[in-house]
Amino acid sequence: MKKLILVVAVFFVTGLGFAQEGVKVSGNTITVKEIAPVWPGCEKSNAASEDCFNKMVAQHIKENYKFPRDKDGKFIRGKTTISFFIDENGEVCKVTAEGSKKEINQEAMRIVKLFPKMTPGKSGGKPISVKYKMPFTF
Repeated sequence: MKKLILVVAVFFVTGLGFAQEGVKVSGNTITVKEIAPVWPGCEKSNAASEDCFNKMVAQHIKENYKFPRDKDGKFIRGKTTISFFIDENGEVCKVTAEGSKKEINQEAMRIVKLFPKMTPGKSGGKPISVKYKMPFTF
């Protein structure tokens, strides 16, 4: 009888040790909790994480954007769409730009590459790479 209790206790403790954080099983349904990357300073924000992220991105762009000039010295304005990943380490990588003006694309990519290291996104309690695609109008 003592051996049976010991065996059951070992299986119970082992099963808890391998449980995944952020995964819930209910009947035939498995739910995996996904968490988006978190911008530094948004960890304890009262606003929703996504709202804080968007606010910090807008502030970062405002503080770092330098309007490129053409050969006549006039500001170049335009639109571009930036695609990038925030990897498992919370760093920005694989930055690309799609727009008609090369100077705008280069400046937008430069700004995105300046994003600070973030808390990475998670799926099922494990860090994941998250893709973002953002339109910019300058």
